[in-house]
Amino acid sequence: MNRENSGYTIIYASVMVVVVALGLAFTHQVLNERQTANVNTDKMQQILRSLNLEVNAANAQTKYTELVKNAYLINDEGVKVEGTEGITPDDPAFSTELGDEAAKGLPVYEAEVDGSTKYIIPMSGAGLWGPIWGYLAIEADGSAIYGAEFGHAGETPGLGAEIDTAPFRNQFRGKNLFREDVFTSVAVVKPGQANSRRDYVDGISGGTITSKGVDNMLLHSVGRYRNFLMNLHTANQ
Repeated sequence: MNRENSGYTIIYASVMVVVVALGLAFTHQVLNERQTANVNTDKMQQILRSLNLEVNAANAQTKYTELVKNAYLINDEGVKVEGTEGITPDDPAFSTELGDEAAKGLPVYEAEVDGSTKYIIPMSGAGLWGPIWGYLAIEADGSAIYGAEFGHAGETPGLGAEIDTAPFRNQFRGKNLFREDVFTSVAVVKPGQANSRRDYVDGISGGTITSKGVDNMLLHSVGRYRNFLMNLHTANQ
């Protein structure tokens, strides 16, 4: 074929477009599967940190399946939605995120640690510069916090970003979400201040807006689980 001919140029360009498109599609497929696996592993690590366990990526799934005995969705009344149980990334609870308008309920994870059941619930909110999120592990009584985990998209290093450090999240251990059978959540206050109506922890010095974001997240995200937690709380009195 004459390479100077315009027909050759068109054919050559068409073939290259097809080859490049196939290559990009294959690369996207391979990377998408790996990316999804990495996201799932990170989520498992976050859930485990709410149980006060620091596990590397290589061991995350093994430890997760060892401790998390069940996961499911609950409705607004705090009752389990039938047919939503399971612990794999493909199951409804694990694949459901707060704020998903198409979700059929709110996700709950049940873990067993040293013979005791812990209930883990996700949280989402807004910080100074973007989204913040977390997981709260709650004792079987539906009130006492066993552990907490927080994350952020872009809070200020050394200030608001400190919410994802152990010194901040460890403060929540042993705090209660109920007082006199009323859901109060846990307050995040300025260091040195107090809150007589709610259990509280110290916020981040210099990270006032992020601290307020965590306070609001606890109040509203955890508040969505009020009926579920109250059911646990009542059953264990």
